[in-house]
Amino acid sequence: MAEWVERKISDIGTVVGGATPSTKKPENYEDGKIAWITPKDLSTFSGRYIERGERNITEIGLKSCSTQLLPPNTVLFSSRAPIGYVAITANEVCTNQGFKSVIPNENTDPLFLFYLLKYNKDKIEGMGSGTTFKEVSGNTMKNIVVNVPTDKKVQEKIAAILGSIDDKIEENEQINNNLEQQTQAIYSRMFIEHRQESWSTGQLSDLISVKYGKDHKKLADGNYPVYGSGGIIRYVEKPLHTGESVLIPRKGTLNNVIYVNEAFWSVDTMFYTEMLHPNIAKFVYHFVKSKDLASLNAGSAVPSMTTNILNAMQLYIPDEKTLEKFENIVSPMYSAMQENTKESKILANTRDTLLPKLMSGELDVSDIDL
Repeated sequence: MAEWVERKISDIGTVVGGATPSTKKPENYEDGKIAWITPKDLSTFSGRYIERGERNITEIGLKSCSTQLLPPNTVLFSSRAPIGYVAITANEVCTNQGFKSVIPNENTDPLFLFYLLKYNKDKIEGMGSGTTFKEVSGNTMKNIVVNVPTDKKVQEKIAAILGSIDDKIEENEQINNNLEQQTQAIYSRMFIEHRQESWSTGQLSDLISVKYGKDHKKLADGNYPVYGSGGIIRYVEKPLHTGESVLIPRKGTLNNVIYVNEAFWSVDTMFYTEMLHPNIAKFVYHFVKSKDLASLNAGSAVPSMTTNILNAMQLYIPDEKTLEKFENIVSPMYSAMQENTKESKILANTRDTLLPKLMSGELDVSDIDL
């Protein structure tokens, strides 16, 4: 039976904050080669190992403030806005002040530490303070008490069990990204590079009917995904729409266009669409996705899209035979992506079920040979 002990986070690693170089000085950012990460970078990051964020900083920027280079295998933990994003550095990076990162000591396995912080997210968040928004201070982070196995090999076994599940989830995501790129390339070749003069010109409204999503808060939990402009929010008991649809953000991240071929719910920040003709959903998805919707922003404080803008988008409408050919080519690829997504959801549920059992010592792994 493995021995578990209580330790402060400062006992198992070094807690490090971050900072932001002045954005008023271009020399802090222009042509920067040093990876600089903010909590926003982790808001759309679904893996475990992160290499860089949206922006880099320069050596001048690094020296201009209190941020510091973190070595590979540092575990990043966002400490405000929001609390609880977790990732592992794949290489040297630095962060802004929105992190309390932990550099594991020699007796702490980095991947185990990653899962340990994920497991203790709610506990750490509960220790946050502040009026405008909650924040976890460096001193608070250092003094958070966690339970850890004294034997590093036990830590490594726990990390290996959970890590093998995430390996497969990440592999599925890579396969899906590759398939997505292939379908987009096929779309470009068939409908942009080899556009036919005989195709009619029209508007997007000739192909689809744009619908507003609805509030979901009163719905009980279930199996149907709820989509907002950032992606899936939760799962509810009944769908708003079934079958193929193209989801287009109404507010927020306007370029986050999503193809769906299942029963789903869409909230009011996300338009959903009904197809007016057969074999056009995937064509419409690639057409809309190829456009920079952010450049068509109709909002001021919050990026916004309107039905008028969408309906008026000009396009060449291919003949039915060409659309059917495209459908036949890409449908197997879309089916493969859908199966990978389903498998990943099952795997994620398995991982989330195992996490508390492994991290509490309820499941003893000391005798498991990995």
